[in-house]
Amino acid sequence: MYKYFIRPILFLLPAETAHHFSVGMSKFLFKIPGIPALFKALFQVMHPSLERELFGLKFKNPVGIAAGFDKDAKMIDELDAMGFGFVEIGTLTPAGQDGNDKPRLFRLKNDQAIINRMGFNNDGVRKAVERLKKRKSDVLVGGNIGKNKITPNETAIRDYLECYDHLYEHVDYFTINVSSPNTPNLRELQEKEPLKKLLLTISEHNKKQSKTKPILLKIAPDLTKEHLDDIVDIVEEVGIDGIIATNTTVSRECPSTDWKRINKIGAGGLSGKPVAQKSTEVIKYIYQKSDGKIPIIGVGGIFSAKDAQEKIAAGATLVQVYTGFVYKGPGLVKSINKSLISK
Repeated sequence: MYKYFIRPILFLLPAETAHHFSVGMSKFLFKIPGIPALFKALFQVMHPSLERELFGLKFKNPVGIAAGFDKDAKMIDELDAMGFGFVEIGTLTPAGQDGNDKPRLFRLKNDQAIINRMGFNNDGVRKAVERLKKRKSDVLVGGNIGKNKITPNETAIRDYLECYDHLYEHVDYFTINVSSPNTPNLRELQEKEPLKKLLLTISEHNKKQSKTKPILLKIAPDLTKEHLDDIVDIVEEVGIDGIIATNTTVSRECPSTDWKRINKIGAGGLSGKPVAQKSTEVIKYIYQKSDGKIPIIGVGGIFSAKDAQEKIAAGATLVQVYTGFVYKGPGLVKSINKSLISK
């Protein structure tokens, strides 16, 4: 139904308009008695073999929605009903911000990809907390946090700590985002010394709480092996809980899309099929370099059960989808989970 009816209608709209329309329509439909139960019956797959214990948390299945889809925690209950085992909200910043100028979200349909330069547009962490207080489902929620655009890197740590403090009581784990290509100079925080300082400060702050929360680091797929070596060393030294690999890429490996269109779109992070192999290679490298000691959430170009299984075979324990969900709909989550049961 999604492929032949819903997606063609959504794809008639500009990409960002389609996203807001689908969120609004989902919110509307889920207010109708019986619709949430119908979605759960259609898409949720429950089986003991799908359960995963990681970071001291119990995931009902290993398929999550990546950050960026539900930036402001508006869709947690709906995404739970669509079969996800966990939902990562954000990226959230201390103050709400509009993000970059529109248009900033583009489909590359022939390559099953998306280019975005959203720029951490969100309502701010406080409004997300108010929505988190009202959610009804018990699905695990991660809080992906970043810095405001106007915050210089020298004081970025304060932004991350502010988001941490507001979200602490309302999320199950944190993701530190230093890998988006759409906030000026953000990726400089992936360099060895700034990254070590950031993670050490957050980790020490986390240890002061009554109960520590898992801290994950989301990294780019464009890092050299030397950068990846540094990241593995820092993660092991600081003792954070895991890595999410990977964010979007700044490369433009889109063989089926006209270069004139790609050049016209301009800057932004590329997600979807073209990043699949690159993200899997990063997962494999980190897994081997750390001797499997660093838990990994694999994300990037997952459009099928086979794609998810490749990430897991490379070393991921959990996976996340985003662009594949846009192109394939909630049936993708169901197909991945059913295939994992058969394994």
